[in-house]
Amino acid sequence: MNAVAAQRWNFWSGIITALTLVWAILWAFPLYWGVISSLKPDDEVVRPYIELWPETPTLENYISALTTTQIGAWYVNSVAVAVGVTVITIFISMLCGYAISQLRFPGRIALWWLILASFMVPTSALIINHFVLVANLGLLNSWAGIMLPQLIHPVIIIVYKQFFDQVPKDFREAAVMDNASEFGILFKIYMPMNWGVTTALSIVCFIWTWNAFLWPFLSVTRTEMMTITVGITQVNDAFGVYYARQLSAAVLAGLPVALAYLFFQRRVTEAITLSAGIKG
Repeated sequence: MNAVAAQRWNFWSGIITALTLVWAILWAFPLYWGVISSLKPDDEVVRPYIELWPETPTLENYISALTTTQIGAWYVNSVAVAVGVTVITIFISMLCGYAISQLRFPGRIALWWLILASFMVPTSALIINHFVLVANLGLLNSWAGIMLPQLIHPVIIIVYKQFFDQVPKDFREAAVMDNASEFGILFKIYMPMNWGVTTALSIVCFIWTWNAFLWPFLSVTRTEMMTITVGITQVNDAFGVYYARQLSAAVLAGLPVALAYLFFQRRVTEAITLSAGIKG
């Protein structure tokens, strides 16, 4: 590379870096604004001009959110639902992916195409069907009712199938010769080889479920049974909406997901890359 080409490369690299920095600031500013506003008294939040730092920082909004709402129950509901959905989804998706990849049974191809075709149906289009079904089962205002429609994630099944397809057939043939059962082959041979995939998918599934709003909002009417994403909409007062208090509740709601992403960033990135590759 000659000097002119090097200078041109450095110029465009600088432009791209500057644009990336500007885009990152624009993306992060609403998050910063929300956190900073949650530390302001309500009279500062509604001022007609922008203040990048609170004039009188206070934790009163967080104390109010923790003591005057049912945020503890909402946390318990969210944790129970997110963990339950994650464990059940990963387990049944693993079994389904293994069966489609390694077993031969009538209707296998049709089932595989049905899973692929499910990407063309948005989840919101099934909300009415889900609500009628859950209502008929008497599961409204319950953990089971919140969890049931969220148990199927086709992308997780597809990722597992692709992984099982890539495992050398020698492992399976050796296990079959030793009279191993299908469950034995899956959990003793295949599972130890895909802990990384399972961990990444579990983290992303947990985040998806924790952040879910539409279905938990429709399936729960009792305040004590709400998840944290729905419960924070109830943080108000008889005299009106207090924005700082709602923002503090929103920060508390997003904190577990933010911490999970920070601690498991590499695994989350791997899972998003896998799912993006499937959808692309």
